[in-house]
Amino acid sequence: MPLETPLANFETGVMFWAGRDPGETLSELRGMGLRCGQLGIPGDLDLSCAPAWKAALRAAEFTVVTVFAGYNGESYADIPTVQDTVGFIPARFREEREARTLGISDFAREIGCHGIGLHVGCLPEDETDADYIAVREMVRRIADHAARNHQTFALETGQEKAESLRAFLIDVNRENVGINFDPANMILYGTGDPIEALGVLGQHIFSVHCKDGDWPPAGQPGALGMERPLGSGSVGMERYLRKLKQIGYKGPLAIEREAENAAERLRDIKAAIALLTEIKAGLA
Repeated sequence: MPLETPLANFETGVMFWAGRDPGETLSELRGMGLRCGQLGIPGDLDLSCAPAWKAALRAAEFTVVTVFAGYNGESYADIPTVQDTVGFIPARFREEREARTLGISDFAREIGCHGIGLHVGCLPEDETDADYIAVREMVRRIADHAARNHQTFALETGQEKAESLRAFLIDVNRENVGINFDPANMILYGTGDPIEALGVLGQHIFSVHCKDGDWPPAGQPGALGMERPLGSGSVGMERYLRKLKQIGYKGPLAIEREAENAAERLRDIKAAIALLTEIKAGLA
């Protein structure tokens, strides 16, 4: 729901998930001084709750800039499990997840949001691979549906190298398909330096996460790196924001913290808000 006062360049926001009462959720976020964010939709959420979210967003004067799709059956336990369960790569889930994503696009339209996003999964590098072709066509169909809803469609970074993701976007060939850039995911999956990746992907970036993490442990093939509170991992938040500014990004900065403990997550989000405020002041 658009605010009467437009969002500022680099406005701090947060990635949060539906499931709780919309009014209570948004009251908590507004209490931290936030006016915008990205709304995640769990795979088991009944999408008929859209009117309740629309009313709560209007009452809180809060803008959802992207609605993110999560799916039943996904697991991020390690890289082989991600390859087998996440996004559109697992063929056994494609029909169900395509229908769900179209529904999430319609949910986003109903609440007044002009962007959807998701993890597409671990894309094969071979453009002749059957899974690559099937996922490319699936992304095109969803993109066309999103376009009819006046929405962008963002694929999140991390599970493939920046060059591979750029090549896929070019192959998809839809103006409304781009990237939600997550710097920590590049590190967690060991797919490349996120600052260098910004230079490769800059023109395709629709939205960004501010998340931190460390590289996968040496000598443990298939292991993921560890997410860390913002500022305590290997991304380098100041250089990240400087590079975003250099490539011309002016959108919101959505803090993402995936701690399982709610109190820890809330504490880390508050600390992240303070860190981003300090860094942005230095960039002004």
